[in-house]
Amino acid sequence: MSWIEIAGFATGGLSVWLYVRQNVWAWPVGIANCACWLTLFWTSRLYLDAGLQLIYLALGVAGWYWWLRGGDRRGRLPVTRAGRRETLVLTGIGLVGTLGLWWAMAAVSDAAPLPDAATTTVSLIAQYMLTRKLLGNWWCWVAVDVAYTIMYATQHLYLTAALQPLFIVMCLVGLRDWRAELRRPAESAATALAVAR
Repeated sequence: MSWIEIAGFATGGLSVWLYVRQNVWAWPVGIANCACWLTLFWTSRLYLDAGLQLIYLALGVAGWYWWLRGGDRRGRLPVTRAGRRETLVLTGIGLVGTLGLWWAMAAVSDAAPLPDAATTTVSLIAQYMLTRKLLGNWWCWVAVDVAYTIMYATQHLYLTAALQPLFIVMCLVGLRDWRAELRRPAESAATALAVAR
């Protein structure tokens, strides 16, 4: 266990907690987390996980902006669900991305080519969904965190592996809280309609 893994553990846990709370400070903390894990994963020969952190840095800046100014009239972005077409596109990207990255990582002797490819692809999809406040991001993260628990343990990254079950719990809390927020406008509209009658 290294200081960089400890820093990744701390910033990772804090950023997910802030995402669950829909606190915009999740994004700068998440960017710091990316820097820690970029170093950790590169030195552990998990090249896709390392490269993923670079993309997370860019998505972190975009998410920070979208959460502040991506809603109606450049206001706060609300929680929504992905539409059918968007879900199909993201699923297709997930399948094609996993197959392509699996082949590429096997060619460069990645430590775990298929798990690294699948978790990278689904993580990118989940992160995109998170930046847009799409409710389904939490299910993607749960699936990835289950896989990461095993993958990181086999790479002797025990502290990072131990963080994943905590992430799963926070994802389930995020799913519950974001669902409640998604229902609020519908409940308010129903109440207003009932009063108007």
